[in-house]
Formats: sequence, C-alpha cells, structure tokens
Amino acid sequence: MSTIVIIGIALGLAMDALAVAVTTGIILPKITPRHYFRLSFHFGLFQAFMPVVGWLAGRSIAGYIQAWDHWIAFGLLGFIGGKMIYESFQEHRSQEVSDPTRGLRLVTLSFATSVDALAIGLSLAILGVEIVAPAIFIGIITMLLTIIGMKIGQKIGLLFGRWVEKIGGIILIGIGVKILIEHLG
Repeated sequence: MSTIVIIGIALGLAMDALAVAVTTGIILPKITPRHYFRLSFHFGLFQAFMPVVGWLAGRSIAGYIQAWDHWIAFGLLGFIGGKMIYESFQEHRSQEVSDPTRGLRLVTLSFATSVDALAIGLSLAILGVEIVAPAIFIGIITMLLTIIGMKIGQKIGLLFGRWVEKIGGIILIGIGVKILIEHLG
C-alpha cells in the first residue's frame, strides 16, 4: 500500500476528530498548551490504536464490528452533544464550562471519533497490509489536525460568544448523524 493511500486513509479517519477539536476550541474560554496536548495526544493515540485492534481481530469479528460501529459512535456523540445543549439552557450554571479535554468525557470523545478506525484495521488485515506504518501515520495526522481544529474553534468561539455550547452540541450530534447516515446509506 502506497504512502499516499495511507495518508489519504489517515486524513479521512481524522475528520471526525478535527470536527470535535473545532467544537472543543469553540467551547473552551481559554485554551492552554495542556488542553492542546491532552486532546491531540488522546485523539492521536486512540486513532492509532484502534486500527491495530481491528487488524489483530482480523476476519473473525469483522462483520460484528462493522454492523455496530456507527451506532456506537452515534450514541456516544449524540449523548455528549445533547448534554452540552441541555447544560447550555440551565439558568443557574457556573461560569466554568465543562472541559472536554479531561476525564471520562475525553476518553468517550476519543473512543467515539476512532471507532471507524477499527474497520480500517480489519480491512488492512484482510488485504494483508502490515499495520505499523498506517497506525503511526493515522496517529500523527490526527494529532496535527486536532491542534489545527482547536485553533480554528477558538477563533470561532470568539465570534459566537454565549452560543458556543449550543453550537458545539449541535456539531457533535451532527457528526454522530453523519456517521450513522454514511454507514446506513
């Protein structure tokens, strides 16, 4: 498999992470180097690790994972997005926004944006492609696009002010719906 094809696969897989990174940049009032590191590291790690898991699983569970991966991603992103929208309507909210680069929320987002990578790993195993180089490319490209997405989101957040959490929730739900439609269509 050529390097260009691997980079194309990595870019395609990183698009959901990019969109979530933009959303994160929108909702965080101030982004520190720690935020950039946590989100890009976790997204890159999960995106690199999931194809390896899929590759190792091989053909034995390919049909099962492909049948449910889109529902899992849709459910997780829909839940987090819905929670963000719900919280944006609460009158007695604190001024501090829940940080998506920490704790269970970070792990959930990392997993939800990397579920498709399992199927890629399965496909590469079926094609007989070694997984090390693709996993490294996928992880690095995802990390870079996550940082770029957070920077873009931060600029958007300055424009939209108090609507940022509603917008972020809608974007996450939209990503979940997109994943579902792509797999069902």
